[in-house]
Amino acid sequence: MEKRQLGASDLYVYPITFGGNVFGWTIDQKQSFEILDAYTGAGFNFIDTADMYSRWANGNVGGESETIIGNWLQKRGRRDDVILATKVGNDMGDGKKGLKKAYILQAVEDSLTRLKTDYIDLYQTHFDDLETPVEETLEAYAQLVKEGKVRHIGTSNMTRERVLESLQVSAEKGYPAYQTLQPHYNLYDRAGYESTLEPIALSHKLGVIPYFSLASGFLTGKYRTEADFGKSPRGGGMGKYLDERGLKILAALDTVSAELNTTPAAVALAWLIHRPGITAPIVSATSIGQLNSIIAAPQLDITAPQLELLTGESIF
Repeated sequence: MEKRQLGASDLYVYPITFGGNVFGWTIDQKQSFEILDAYTGAGFNFIDTADMYSRWANGNVGGESETIIGNWLQKRGRRDDVILATKVGNDMGDGKKGLKKAYILQAVEDSLTRLKTDYIDLYQTHFDDLETPVEETLEAYAQLVKEGKVRHIGTSNMTRERVLESLQVSAEKGYPAYQTLQPHYNLYDRAGYESTLEPIALSHKLGVIPYFSLASGFLTGKYRTEADFGKSPRGGGMGKYLDERGLKILAALDTVSAELNTTPAAVALAWLIHRPGITAPIVSATSIGQLNSIIAAPQLDITAPQLELLTGESIF
């Protein structure tokens, strides 16, 4: 298993990113520590979170995921062993959101405090703020990089036009440039990324770390009928995938996973890992069993015909 470079940065990661959205939501701190220990113990090194994770859960206020990760880092003393990514811009309540310079400079301090670290390896725009010029946002990031609080920057949930504008402003002003792109992309959800953002990622050599890599669990094969929707908190959103195309994708995953003696989840991730320009898909786990399936993906001896089958059955 070889590390991959994140864009043109000096950050190198193994090709599975652990998504910290589950920390403080579907698993508590003790379970989170067990998962993080197992993930890093298997040799992986890239953890992605956001300041607002997991504000949506009952009783949460945001920052729960960063707090758990910070507690784990402090207890394990492993800060230099991991590449840590978080995000800014999403709604934290009480008017705390957006990408204005003053807000970013405060939000990063809050994230650093929760993460119990003095630097963030990859600081990402979570959601765009159309009321704020990209120049103001990038100026804030430039200050944070100069101060050593952020090493590199990335973006997520931005339109093609705003990504291109940001890259142009960075080049013209000498500001740090986005090194990574975090799009919604998986074997089922292909059109949005491939038709708009993929050409930019490839031409500008951006590292790509897709989220919803398993389509919220659909690509694990766990949800095959409406009767399966009650299997998890995310089950209610599976109806949109249970169409003719979705069932064909599951059938192809079943075929390939049987041939490789692995799980549909590992095969779906292996497909992503082998896509042009993809660096490290983001995926979460709430048990060691799920984690073992996920981290098997980079080691699969998946063949070109198997990849072609998956690509053909998932064509949009």
